[in-house]
Amino acid sequence: MVTTTKCLMLVLGCFAIGDFLGVITKARISSVFVAFMLFLVGFLSGVFPADLIDQAALTQIGKWASVFIVFNMGTGINLAQMKKEWRVVLMSVIAMAIAFIACITIIPFIGKGAAIVSIPIVNGGINATQIMTEGALEKGMTTAAALGTFIFAIQKFVGTIPASFFGRKEAERLAAEYRESKAKGIDLLDELEGNGKTASGEEKIPFWKKHKKYYTNYMCLGITAVVAFCSYTIAQYTPYLNYAIWALIIGCLLNVGGVVPPRILNHGKAIGVIMMATFARIIPSLAEIEWSDLAVLGYQTLMVFGAVLIFTFVFLYILPLWKLVGSRNMAVGVAMAQLLGFPATQLVVDEVSLAIGEDERERTYIATRLTPAFVVSGFVSVTSLSIIVAGVLVNFL
Repeated sequence: MVTTTKCLMLVLGCFAIGDFLGVITKARISSVFVAFMLFLVGFLSGVFPADLIDQAALTQIGKWASVFIVFNMGTGINLAQMKKEWRVVLMSVIAMAIAFIACITIIPFIGKGAAIVSIPIVNGGINATQIMTEGALEKGMTTAAALGTFIFAIQKFVGTIPASFFGRKEAERLAAEYRESKAKGIDLLDELEGNGKTASGEEKIPFWKKHKKYYTNYMCLGITAVVAFCSYTIAQYTPYLNYAIWALIIGCLLNVGGVVPPRILNHGKAIGVIMMATFARIIPSLAEIEWSDLAVLGYQTLMVFGAVLIFTFVFLYILPLWKLVGSRNMAVGVAMAQLLGFPATQLVVDEVSLAIGEDERERTYIATRLTPAFVVSGFVSVTSLSIIVAGVLVNFL
């Protein structure tokens, strides 16, 4: 028991240090990157045992935690907002397809397995990473699994730079637009806020809110467990549709029907430990890395992100696909959301609006214009479609 507690302390300590540095640097340093680098150094130096996660008694928890997280994300998908921002949704899908093509073109340089593992992770986040690294480890593809973990660890670093740059350019355009209209006696923020008002009467109260007192912590966990069981059961009869896809679909349907609270695990106050267990599932891939693998992993990571960034710039900035959202800068910003996800996308918006806006109303106007695009694109790629892509591609490893 002492050994288990010690190993659990080491695992949680790495995540705690990562979070501390993430908060103190205002997300300029990725907390996930710091945590994963601590694990990697610990494994390579021999300070951490290779079976650290198993000794910390997190292996079994991690096996069911991932489907819990996917269902939780499904319950947070806002279809009404996505419908309203359909151009952003379509642009996000196009950006994901561009990343897919970019990874396919570098197969001769990094190998088929590495490319397939990389695609859903570049498109998404922790859930896609867990699906692909676990699938790669089951096939004995340890280097490909480690590459997936590397990509996930640094993708926010890679995505933040272009997202901030092009977001800033778009914010400058919006600020100029606002100032020009204000000089003519027109306040665009008033018009924008007026568009959000409705005269439809009373808001429809969803089922879960009417019976909110019954949605206790254990009830939320119980509902999630039922959905997890159903997802695994259905997946047995759909070989090319992973359990995660079904969990996402069921979560979305229950949310649309108002049956469960949005982000049900957040409502049930269980998201922290479940997320930690999900992260724990991909840490063992770092234990497989040897010193001799670092050069190969560095080269493959550079190739993946280099190809994705170059293809994105060519297709969405130079070629006319950007016209779908009306701005080159917005198009690239939307594409970078797949590397960031929420809340990193919101942090970028807050940062650029604060830097460019000269007063509070100007900052609010910039943030109001940028937020839907950046946040919705993150939900489209990271929260939903990347899980579907991973659920399909894992079968081709």
